[in-house]
Amino acid sequence: MNDPRANDSFSGMTVGQFVEQLSSAEPVPGGGSASAIAAALGASLISMVAALSTGKPKYAAYEPTLARCEAVGHELAVEFLSLADRDARAYAGYAAALKLPRGTEDQQEGRRTAIRAAARVASEAPWECVKACARLVIAAEALAGRSNVNAASDVLVAALLGEAAARGAAENVLINLPSTGDEQYAETMRWNVDSMLHEIAAAAARTREIVLSGQLQEPEPEPEPA
Repeated sequence: MNDPRANDSFSGMTVGQFVEQLSSAEPVPGGGSASAIAAALGASLISMVAALSTGKPKYAAYEPTLARCEAVGHELAVEFLSLADRDARAYAGYAAALKLPRGTEDQQEGRRTAIRAAARVASEAPWECVKACARLVIAAEALAGRSNVNAASDVLVAALLGEAAARGAAENVLINLPSTGDEQYAETMRWNVDSMLHEIAAAAARTREIVLSGQLQEPEPEPEPA
């Protein structure tokens, strides 16, 4: 069996290899990468539902939405896999900073500086995942009631995976903020995370309501001309 650690990217692993590495004593991948992978699955469901609905007369009025969501799903799936790698690298950098020598005052100061910089990087990686999850859940809401009714539960699963992944990534943002040594940055980031999570939860709730209603929705309004 191939060693999953030989891969440069999680996208090169099988599902089994990723799960095996995640369950090991290695610090990476961790919760941030797991959240991004879960979101990648949700994004793939978006593309699947859109593809299952495209070209069917019953959903012809929704073709612009279907085309857009299929493209967004593919784009986000790639982005989430990249974010899984980025999160793992960021945490590895933070872990390395914690291990720096601290025998002298200069070493202690260098270590503090390195930890603060690494903590900031480790908070920004999952923050990007939270923002991408918002796009995922918004795409799910757009498909709800505008796509193949036989795949309605898949739309809801996509939204729920996006919401769960956002909450998981958010925790990885918040836990790193105290170590940045920048309270203004930390406070701004906390506000951003909280605001984004509320938006995501609201969109996921609307998606669930539409899916469970079983009702088709009106086509999305056409964008205003530039």
